[in-house]
Amino acid sequence: MIKAADLPETIAIFPLPGALLLPRSRLPLHIFEPRYLQMFEDALKTDTRLIGMVQPNPMRGKKDGLHHIGCAGKITQFSETEDGRYLVTLSGISRFRVVEEVSGFSPYRKCTVKWEGFDRDRGPEEHDRGFDRHSLMRLLEKYFTARGLSTDWETLKDADDELLINSLSMLLDFEPEDKQALLEAPSLPTRRETLVTLIEFALRGGSSEEMLQ
Repeated sequence: MIKAADLPETIAIFPLPGALLLPRSRLPLHIFEPRYLQMFEDALKTDTRLIGMVQPNPMRGKKDGLHHIGCAGKITQFSETEDGRYLVTLSGISRFRVVEEVSGFSPYRKCTVKWEGFDRDRGPEEHDRGFDRHSLMRLLEKYFTARGLSTDWETLKDADDELLINSLSMLLDFEPEDKQALLEAPSLPTRRETLVTLIEFALRGGSSEEMLQ
């Protein structure tokens, strides 16, 4: 666990559309672009080994704009392939708010960030007292059937509330803006409600663009 006082003011940014990292969750990454290989190697040299995952946001006036809120992950596992690529696991530490992008000679992007307002991310696992697991399982069965997907239903049924809700938020095929809404949910119950809404909307055949209007 990283203490709030040890969190850096500036972190490397990996703007990967649709890739969602949540606190206390794990995100596998396949790193192969030269600039991100450099980012990974530089992060390994730091005490915190943090990389900030942020959704790109072209709506903010320029094609390389970023959303205001992202989530930092600590490099907890990695392996190198024979041709120089890395298979990396990031463990979600805390969300952050982007203050500004830092210019410099780095081939990858960096931002100054603020960690205030996300203390819960660095605390114990969250619980969802209003969680109706049976209803979610029925909804998921419809969704997986409609998409032609399969899963280990026993594992899903046995998973803790936070692990189940966060894993589904990260793994299901939602649009980047929908992933951002799941990231910004202030609590686990709110994230679960957002997740259910997105699944129901997908089952009705709606698009994310319609939903955001």
